Amino acid sequence: MNYEIKGGAFPVAVCNVGAGQTVRCQRGAMAWMSDNMEMSTKGGGIGKMFGKMMTGESIFENLYTAQGGDGFITFSSGVPGEILPVELNGSNCIIAQKSSFLASDNSVSMEIFFQKKFGTGVFGGEGFIMQKFSGNGTVLIQAGGTLIDYDLQPGQTIIVQTGTLCAMESTVSMDIVSVKGLGNMLAGGEGFFNTKLTGPGKIWLQTMSLVELAGAISPYIATK
Repeated sequence: MNYEIKGGAFPVAVCNVGAGQTVRCQRGAMAWMSDNMEMSTKGGGIGKMFGKMMTGESIFENLYTAQGGDGFITFSSGVPGEILPVELNGSNCIIAQKSSFLASDNSVSMEIFFQKKFGTGVFGGEGFIMQKFSGNGTVLIQAGGTLIDYDLQPGQTIIVQTGTLCAMESTVSMDIVSVKGLGNMLAGGEGFFNTKLTGPGKIWLQTMSLVELAGAISPYIATK
């Protein structure tokens, strides 16, 4: 996928698509495209459709194929923040927060990733279920706020607030650590637990999680 990311707080990814090439995206992600991009909607098997429901994605996905020559298609992020492009080469895998998928080459595989540790799944802020991307090609992931990345060395550890993790390489391990001190837990505003990430591997942190974004704007949404 040949892409260019443009825009500020509400970015878009403009993707150039070769003749006969297919890209796929989450429902409603397409913003504009050339008139030779042909759309089809597929759901996959029962297992894949169930997996998408578990990760917060639509059970259907949209496929766009360039017909009769090169074309282009633009995908827009559904949240204010950044679009993270990750290149997969067949040997690396990316674990991302659920509902983060925006678009990808059709050669990229998306499946459920379950947290193996009970405490991490319950208290880690990312939940039991995340998304795993593998294969060959580019995957575009949407993140809240600003993205900061780190390359963790073997055994190197970083402590982050729950929900801050956007994505990580599958070689990174995740655990939870409790905030020390009862007063810190009750009055510190950081909650009872933080997320512990241990290398080797690359991680991408977001300054505002999707949950935090929803909480920030909810007081201003009129309810009937």
